[in-house]
Amino acid sequence: MDDDHAGEAELEGTAPVWAVFGDLMSGLLGAFVLLLVFVLGVQMELVSSLETEVQKRQAEEQRRQALERALAVPLASGRVTLANGRIGISGSVLFQLNSDRLQPEGRQLLKSLAPPLAAYLGARDELLMVSGFTDDRPVRESNRQFTDNLELSAQRALTVTRALVDEGLPASSVFAAAFGPEQPVASNADGEGRARNRRVEMAPVPRTSNGATPKRP
Repeated sequence: MDDDHAGEAELEGTAPVWAVFGDLMSGLLGAFVLLLVFVLGVQMELVSSLETEVQKRQAEEQRRQALERALAVPLASGRVTLANGRIGISGSVLFQLNSDRLQPEGRQLLKSLAPPLAAYLGARDELLMVSGFTDDRPVRESNRQFTDNLELSAQRALTVTRALVDEGLPASSVFAAAFGPEQPVASNADGEGRARNRRVEMAPVPRTSNGATPKRP
């Protein structure tokens, strides 16, 4: 066999090897590109989620600051509290024990709260949820008006809701909720703790698009 024939045979033997190697490299390159695209996609999704969370926290902080500005006067007087977007009023300021009739001091306080709350809700198209709470002591047997603490808390929440509407808060922007002795903020083992648990809270909540009652924040 001459040299030309020997060279041709050698090329014919090695050509398939290079072809297989080229296919393998092409496959690896394609897999690497797909992996790179997947990693970039995950990173972009994480960045987007982080940006959304940051924007959400900024909006919540702006909302809290706006509420603080709206309630600056009553907050400064110490008659109301503001924590986590919830406006708290001691039950003793609004009502006598086991009663749903507003005391003069409580009515005056609600009168001072109605205008800034109406402005705040109107600017953000939100609702105000008025929630009534009690301690865990049973309603006194001498008081036949209420069957239990849940009924008492419901009536107190309705009383505050009506008072706010009477002072100019749109009826379509406020609703009442009752929790009775649930969700205490202090121990019911002593008088001080029970007094803290007897309270009314007001919290702005977003309107729902389907008309359903919003959940408690």
